[in-house]
Amino acid sequence: MAWLHFASRLSALLFALHLSTTLALSQFDRAACQYPTEDPFEGCPSNTLLVGPSGNFSTIQSAVLSLPNDTAPYFILVEAGNYTEQVNVTRRGPLYLLGQTLAPNDRTQNLVAVYWAAIAGTGDNAYTSTLTVAPTLNASLTGSGPTGNPVPPGTPFGNTDFRVYNMDFVNDYAPYSDDPSLAVSVSYANTGFYYTGFYSYQDTVYIGKLGNAYFYDSEIAGQTDFFYGFGTAWVQSSLITLRGCGGGITAWKGTNTTFENKYGIYIHDSAVMKVNTSLSIAGHCALGRPWNAQMRAIFANNYLDDSIRPAGYIEWQSTDPRIDYNTTMAEYYDVGPGFNLTGRMDGGVTALLTPEEYEPYSSVERVFQYPFSGEYGNIAWIDFTPWA
Repeated sequence: MAWLHFASRLSALLFALHLSTTLALSQFDRAACQYPTEDPFEGCPSNTLLVGPSGNFSTIQSAVLSLPNDTAPYFILVEAGNYTEQVNVTRRGPLYLLGQTLAPNDRTQNLVAVYWAAIAGTGDNAYTSTLTVAPTLNASLTGSGPTGNPVPPGTPFGNTDFRVYNMDFVNDYAPYSDDPSLAVSVSYANTGFYYTGFYSYQDTVYIGKLGNAYFYDSEIAGQTDFFYGFGTAWVQSSLITLRGCGGGITAWKGTNTTFENKYGIYIHDSAVMKVNTSLSIAGHCALGRPWNAQMRAIFANNYLDDSIRPAGYIEWQSTDPRIDYNTTMAEYYDVGPGFNLTGRMDGGVTALLTPEEYEPYSSVERVFQYPFSGEYGNIAWIDFTPWA
């Protein structure tokens, strides 16, 4: 009964935070705030910090660290330019990073880029990430083995509503797969990325334990296992860019250390394409491979270019397939030269979902859940009209 009482109070608190966030966002014109003007604060909320030549902060991280550790929403406007730094967000209160831009609904014209260059080597993948959103270092650690890093009981949930608009994050350690080199890492947090780019080659996007991430009209580029994690990620109307073929596009891991949700990677209404036409990878790239047997990955209503293997998904390795009745590596009505019905059926690895089988994963309301409460539909941290 004590746990139920705690969960009820937590749900009420988080709902209040989401409500205050929604009100804060509705009270300003995002495009006006992001448009470069003589007064950079023109059109921005009063609780906006400025990073760049005209601001009080020269780095994004220094602006983040200046914020109070409370639940009030804040905005950080980043002036056009390249920033070489790692950005780590641990605060719980809503935070929005806005990149200056002349075209707030066109990611191809982004004017802000954040660069870092690191690989995991003998260290944990977490240390490589250009952008990290997690309440503690321990919560962000990937670890190894079937359950990964053990997060201590009682670790608090982190940011309830973190959003980025019109910024690119790059881990450019090497122009090829070398070792894990994350562009973004999310654990114990709710995050949304709009008109945003993430560029690396291996393990570009990590959504860790209790991590929730929503991507809209963004570009994610990689070569090997470049969507991976324990948490839940929804990619909507975006571009998945193949810089080569290694492992798979997706590699997910489900464990009993996550709360009961529909963890996994869901890629919807997007395009999966080689970085340029000169890249000779036709028929070589896998949709994914199972990081462990509880992997869940679904590609739905996407355009696939000819880079994709006829079989679609693949085993982890021939001597270590990591596939059993818990494994979900599936498609739903994908199209394009990369969808080969005969190849999928002959490969025996890819599940082609019926409408009834797809229905539990067909919307963000069915996939994302309120932290720790198990309730569906509480997704106020997602901006469903970023173009408005």
